[in-house]
Amino acid sequence: MEKIKRESKVLSGAAELFNLPADVVEGLPHVEMVGGGHFFMEHHRGILSYSGEEIDINGDKMIVRVYGQGLELVSMTGGALRIRGDIRRVEWVK
Repeated sequence: MEKIKRESKVLSGAAELFNLPADVVEGLPHVEMVGGGHFFMEHHRGILSYSGEEIDINGDKMIVRVYGQGLELVSMTGGALRIRGDIRRVEWVK
């Protein structure tokens, strides 16, 4: 536990030093929405389930669940993914 606290302090210090957001330095998921039709996520760990109405994304320490109609995975790389469709709700599940 002490090791995790030290690592967190080091990462926070590096983020401040280089004027970077702490979530980017720590590799936490970064999510963006454009209107109700486009969803973008960086630092994912893969897709857990996929349908036209629900997509579950592994966010390492949480699951990001996207609900809607006509959901489509437009692109996915090891670092980022894009979803489009009629997005009705996004949930973070621990």
